[in-house]
Amino acid sequence: MNSSRALAAAGVLLALATVCGAFGAHALRGQLPPERLQLWETAVRYQFFQSLGLIGVGVAMRTLDGYLMHWAATLLVAGVLLFS
Repeated sequence: MNSSRALAAAGVLLALATVCGAFGAHALRGQLPPERLQLWETAVRYQFFQSLGLIGVGVAMRTLDGYLMHWAATLLVAGVLLFS
């Protein structure tokens, strides 16, 4: 994964987190029990944090183009897809 792809993925994931957060706050509030709604909110929060981290990695990849930076970006995207 290169810097441009990491930053593009971060933008898409942040937009998706915003949509999911709004969906949870408006559509799911009356539909889910409180513990399930809290689980939804936690997943959205983690997605935001990981996406912001991906922005940092993407920006850093512009100057520090190394093997570990590529792995960091790939693992952040995989983490969002698997856990959020």
